[in-house]
Amino acid sequence: MTRRLILIRHAKSAWDDPEADDHARVLNERGRASATAIGTWLAETGIVPDQVLSSDSARTLETWERIAAELSDPPEAMAIPALYHADPETMFAVLEQASGDCVLMLAHNPGIGILARWLAEDGPDHPRFRDYPTCATTVFDFPVDHWRDVQGGTGVVVDFVVPRDLED
Repeated sequence: MTRRLILIRHAKSAWDDPEADDHARVLNERGRASATAIGTWLAETGIVPDQVLSSDSARTLETWERIAAELSDPPEAMAIPALYHADPETMFAVLEQASGDCVLMLAHNPGIGILARWLAEDGPDHPRFRDYPTCATTVFDFPVDHWRDVQGGTGVVVDFVVPRDLED
């Protein structure tokens, strides 16, 4: 059996109010457009998750709402407080408990970028994979029956895209 993982960093958030609570920051206009573009790309490529594990921050949940709006029959996101600014070890521990065959994890840098690099058997030949910009998306396949069997360096990168790749 193969398990598929979609790792997405949240879209660009608003910094209009420097005094605002980081956890409550929402997406800016560019971030909303980027999340919609990633949702459209996922729909067009037929990559649709059956489980979504998200940080509980406003910007990650809004990113998922915008992506989900482009998908037919998207699952509800599980808002997981432990994924807020999580390190890669915490993210991996959450992933090990996943139950879906195609899991989408939405979180923050630097953790999500580090996790993507650690999981990849071979990183994609893309200049933005190392810095994992906002709304960067990596799709992995793992030849395992259970998420708990995933190991670092075993993820086959099916695709990697950033929103700017999708601009006309």
